[in-house]
Amino acid sequence: PFPRGNYWRASRGDEVITIIGTYHLDDPRFGPVLDLITPKIAASTTVLVEAGPEEEKALLDLIARDPGKMMITQGPTLLERLPPETWEQLSQALSARGVPAFMAAKLQPWYVTVMLSVPPCAIAGMADPKGLDRLVIDTALARDVPIRSLEPFDTIFRIFDSLSDAEMLAMIQSSLAVEDQAEDYSATLADSYFAGESRMIWEYMRDESYGLPGYTRDQIDAEFARMEELLMAARNRSWVPVLTDAAADGPVFAAFGALHLSGEEGVLNLLKAEGFTLEELPL
Repeated sequence: PFPRGNYWRASRGDEVITIIGTYHLDDPRFGPVLDLITPKIAASTTVLVEAGPEEEKALLDLIARDPGKMMITQGPTLLERLPPETWEQLSQALSARGVPAFMAAKLQPWYVTVMLSVPPCAIAGMADPKGLDRLVIDTALARDVPIRSLEPFDTIFRIFDSLSDAEMLAMIQSSLAVEDQAEDYSATLADSYFAGESRMIWEYMRDESYGLPGYTRDQIDAEFARMEELLMAARNRSWVPVLTDAAADGPVFAAFGALHLSGEEGVLNLLKAEGFTLEELPL
């Protein structure tokens, strides 16, 4: 359901939620998008995002208090846990992102996976990311529109804590299998997003993964189903009550990753099940 489109209105009686699916990295094509959505943001009672300024601050405070959230502070390092050829690939990939091998060995596997998802050409922009999420937050702050988070600030840790060590290491190895095309995939992802085809890139990556050595189609499908449940579906289910509660108090503007829109348990289909009418808006 709802496989295409990034900009939607969900309405149920007097309740209105305007939704923009976002892309988290900077891109000059956001200019006209922001011009179009700014009046909707300004007219909203609440702006809902994955993580607002308060949540970002709480996350940074937690990391400062507990370095073990991002760094391996006890037990074997990645150098000791990965096969030598995999470690060599990983150290080269992280070196291309400005992380020396001695530091890479001590990174928590979840953070390595996140870093590998950002191509070397985009890593510099992560110091002050200006993806559409951040642009929406800045616009709301400039207009004194209240910002609320869709989920607790430590959600990322709870997601990755639910994965076994073997699953995390397998994710690293899967990411490394396409490292030589990381910038190609990033460009394709961005182009697909601006074409309103974010779901297509997810299915394309699944199709590409069928060719990974040592994996069967059933294994790939099982891994993708588990990742979709952890990274998207479970969060979507928890977001819907936040969205509907906010909508009861006035018009809402919501901005979150475009991959959360589509699918049986995508936000749009879940809102439809709650009695909302969905209308795609021109973007």
